[in-house]
Parts: sequence; C-alpha cells; structure tokens
Amino acid sequence: MTERNEALVIGAGVAGLTTAVCLAERGFTVRVVAERPPRETTSAVAGAIIGGPAIADETEAEAKFAPTAITRPWHQASLAEFTALAKQPDSGVRLTRGRLANRQAAVGHEWAAHLPGYTPCGEEESGGFPVAFRVELPIVDMPVYLEYLASRVTAAGGSVEVGVVDSLEAAAAEAPLVVNCTGVGARALADDPKVFPVRGQHVIVENPGIDEFFFEQNPGPNSTSYFPHGRRLVCGGTAEREVWSMEPDPARTEEILARCIAVEPRIAGAAVTGVEVGLRASRPQTRLEVEPVGSARVIHNYGHGGIAVGLSWGCAQDVLRLALGGATAEVVS
Repeated sequence: MTERNEALVIGAGVAGLTTAVCLAERGFTVRVVAERPPRETTSAVAGAIIGGPAIADETEAEAKFAPTAITRPWHQASLAEFTALAKQPDSGVRLTRGRLANRQAAVGHEWAAHLPGYTPCGEEESGGFPVAFRVELPIVDMPVYLEYLASRVTAAGGSVEVGVVDSLEAAAAEAPLVVNCTGVGARALADDPKVFPVRGQHVIVENPGIDEFFFEQNPGPNSTSYFPHGRRLVCGGTAEREVWSMEPDPARTEEILARCIAVEPRIAGAAVTGVEVGLRASRPQTRLEVEPVGSARVIHNYGHGGIAVGLSWGCAQDVLRLALGGATAEVVS
C-alpha cells in the first residue's frame, strides 16, 4: 500500500526534474520515471536564456515580446530562482552579459528597461538588427544543469529511473500523486490533440573566445542565437511546427552557421563538434491543472513551448501548491 506522500513524476526534462526537486525537498517521496535519461531529453539541447521575452509559441505570426499576464508570475519566480542558482558553481547557471535583438524596427523594448544591465545598442553593435540592447541575464548549460537537478532529487531521497509509463491509469495505480511532465509525449499519454512539436536544431562549435550571448527575439521558423558555455558555443536556431524528425538537417546546419557568422564573424573559423535536435512541446496554452484518475490525483505540467526552462521553477512551485492541496493563481487548460 502506498504512502500518501508518494509522488510519481513522469518525464526527466527540465519540467519534470524541477517539479521533482520541489516535491522531494518538501517531504514527498518522489520517483521520476522517463523513457530517456535527463541528458537525452529535449531540455538538454536548449540554449537557454532566462528572463528574456516570453515567446510561448515561436511559430505564431504575432510575437509576444513581453511576458503575458498568464506566464508573468511563472517567469518572475523562475528568474529569481535562476539568479540565485548562478551563485552556485556546480549548477551550470551563470549571469552573463549579452544582446537581445529584434528585426522589427517598430517594436519597442521599454518592457526590458528594468532588466539588469540594460543598455541600448548603437548601430555598430546591433548585429545588423534594427533593435538591440544589452542586458545581464542567467544562461544555462543544460546538460550540466539537468544533472544538478537530478542530484538534488536523489539527495532529497528521490530517484530518477529510465522506464515506460503506458497510461495515466497505470501511473495512478502506482502512486496517489502523479505529475505528468511528458512534453510532446503528453499528446498520447494525456490524449491531448492540442499538443504539437516544434522542432529545434542547434549547432555546437568550439568556442572561439566569445563570452557574451546573442538572442533574437522574433518568432518564426528561423532565428539567430548563440550561447557560450565554456569551450562550447551553442548556435541556433530553428522552430519548425509539426515536424517530428529528430535527424539533423545539414541544410539547416549551414543556415544556422551563416546567420550566426553574420552577427559574430569569429564563429566562421570554429570547428563544428555536434548538431543537436529537440522537439519542443507546444500548445495554445500551457496545461497546469489537476485531473482525478482512479483514486489518484494527476497534475499536468506540460505544453511550455520554447520557454520551458524559463517557466520551470514557477510552474513547479504551482505544482507543489496543488500537491499540498492549495490553489494556484494561474491554472491554464
């Protein structure tokens, strides 16, 4: 017979592991079960920058250049957590100066004036974009960070296991609390046709000495970004709606490198060390709500699109509140 504080978290990406940390460190006995280990999830290939614009669906024609009323609390909570984590050298998180840019000249950036280190860029340093400014934000070396989160789960008495969960009913038979953090897998597991993949591809090169990030805010199938993580430079990116292929596309690789080189010529001589592909779990709205299944409560936490890392702590904290029987200010379905 299971104890009432037992929790089964399905998924070992950033949403699942962050949720597991919040539950385990609050006294729940947590098992994380996922088809792939943390370093093989889509989260592992993310950029990732925290506190920039909230672009929940990178394929939509209308850009969301600032956090929406729905996601703002999740962003604020996550930015606070990541800023604190930047003080821990083993976390993979660090505060980094860099540029946010936009190809639409009419778009203002007053919303960003409160960000740390905010400084508008002159034409000569805008990377060829009509709008650009420098800020100091946390960026995350995701493979390191996911291992850090997993270590916090196990340190709190939990476990992270590779396995298959066939159905929510089967999960509900194992624990009184189940948290569904399966990303694109929720399309089948939760029978949710609103979930769709947005394929992303990054190119990894040897860092030629770059210590600032660059991130283009524009939604759409192509955008320019690069993030320095020690000897690695993660160059991006793409956002291909409803594409399920996990195979690297050589043509996309060349396009990504060309865009990044146009902003930072030093990348032209950098050796390519890898090409990574992931499927962002997109949805018209993030799903964070409780569903009774059998005698268990299932809390859904998926559909974060291209900003799963930036929403992770805020969403996980709301999952914890729901797990403890409380209400959350933003339950989106």
